[in-house]
This record gives sequence, C-alpha cells and structure tokens, in this order.
Amino acid sequence: MSQTPLGLPQHLSELRRCAVMGVLNVTPDSFSDGGRYASTDAAVTHGVRLHQEGADLIDVGGESTRPGAQRVPVDEELGRVLPIVAALAESGAAVSVDTMRAEVASAAVSAGAVLVNDVSGGLADPQMLPYLAESGVPCVLMHWRGHSTQMMSRTDYVGGVVAGVVTELGDRLRAAVEAGVDPRRIVLDPGIGFAKTPHDNWPLLAHLSALRALGCPVLVGGSRKRFLGEVLTDSAGSLRPVDQREDATTAVSALAAVSGAWGVRVHDVRRSLDAVRVAAAWSAAAVEG
Repeated sequence: MSQTPLGLPQHLSELRRCAVMGVLNVTPDSFSDGGRYASTDAAVTHGVRLHQEGADLIDVGGESTRPGAQRVPVDEELGRVLPIVAALAESGAAVSVDTMRAEVASAAVSAGAVLVNDVSGGLADPQMLPYLAESGVPCVLMHWRGHSTQMMSRTDYVGGVVAGVVTELGDRLRAAVEAGVDPRRIVLDPGIGFAKTPHDNWPLLAHLSALRALGCPVLVGGSRKRFLGEVLTDSAGSLRPVDQREDATTAVSALAAVSGAWGVRVHDVRRSLDAVRVAAAWSAAAVEG
C-alpha cells in the first residue's frame, strides 16, 4: 500500500494495512447520518466510540456535500466543527477536518486536527493551497467539479472517467506543489459520487493503480453511497436503503485495500477495520508465495 504522508501521527506511519478513517458528520443534512450527531455531546460521544472501535483518523465535517446540499456560512461551520475537533483531540484521537475553507482548516488545526480533507481539491477557496503550503499540515485533495448544487450536471468525461479523473487530479496535484505544498504530505481521492454517475464509480475503483501512478497515497470514500444502493436494487428496482449498504461498503474497503489504497473513509469503522486486516493478511500471503 502507499506510503503514509509525512506529518501524520506515528501510529499511522507504523500501520501495516490500509488506514480506516471514520466519518463524523456534525450536520443536519448529510445523506447517511444527517442530524444524528448535530449536537456537540452526541458528536463527541460518537467520535469517542469510533476511536475506541479502532478508527485511525476521525474525519469531522460541518458542511454537507451530498448532491443538492446548500453551503452554510463560515461561522456556522466553525461553530459546528471546532468544539468536536478540540474534544476528540484532547481524548487522544487523531482528527482530520473535512472542509473546503482555509479559515476552517486553520482553526481546526489549531484546535488539534492533524489532517485537512478538502473535497474540492483546493478549488473552492483560493486561500486553501497557500494555507496548506504555509502550515505544512498533511492534506487530502479530492477530485471535484463544482459544489453540490452543480456537480451532477458535470458528469461528462471525454475519453473515459478514469483518464479524466487522473488528468484533473494530476492538475490539482501540480497546482498544490506549485503553491508550495510538499507532495509527500498529499493524499489524493478520486471523489466517488462527486460529479460521477453511479456507473462511473466502478471503473475508478477498479483502476486505483492509475490514480496511484500519480505518486501519492490514495483515499477511497465510497461508504453507503448511491452507487452501492443501485448495484443492490431489489426485484422491483428499488435502491437498497442507505442504512442497509454496510456489507457492500465493507466489500469495497477490502477490495480497495488489496488494490493498494492508503485509506478508506467509512461510517462503520469496525467492519471496515476487519476488512482491511483481512486484506493485509491476503496481500502478505501473496507476496510470500
């Protein structure tokens, strides 16, 4: 699997398996768990539980990026995120912040976050890449073509989705490096479900090697998303409900790990942690012959 980015806590550098990032959405409108952890107490309790279940990172987000979601004011995002980041960091958890805003990223890192996860790849806020360069904090740059209200109208990939995503993520990687970001501190994310049709996601997952060829670790975030609901449709053609997609998510985690993903971003930490441990044993046995 890909090398752990510089600057992350030592326990992440010592992993011999795919990392597991636990999702903690502190929003009222996220597609899977919106509203369940909107209060500080509920969010901290759940974050501590994710840590106890073995999450290597807990990704705290205060702004929904589901299709059609509206942006929230920066003060609201800060108010949602900072108390949870501070409390979880104090409890001993490694915390990342899921934000497209440099101001939120900076405040969260000051509160104890060790990684910035920007789903816009630095495109949404022109100050993000300079901040990442100046601070030296590790980051995830995701493939992105526009905000949630626009992204599903931008799913045309001339030459195929894999080539398109590799090219556009490569552009974001070069932009970050030109801004002064150390490439050894960058993780790339293909943006499963973001400006992708449900069908588009499968070639991306099946060709993670093309993304890894860009030279950075790769994070896969497919947990409970619509493309899994569609592949699991019932005989009447109804999508599998969000809360019944966990077994499929676990399968994606195992396959991503075997395919060399550095990490997976998931809602159910325990199941995916089991999956990536099995994948690590499988891969080790393949090398030993």
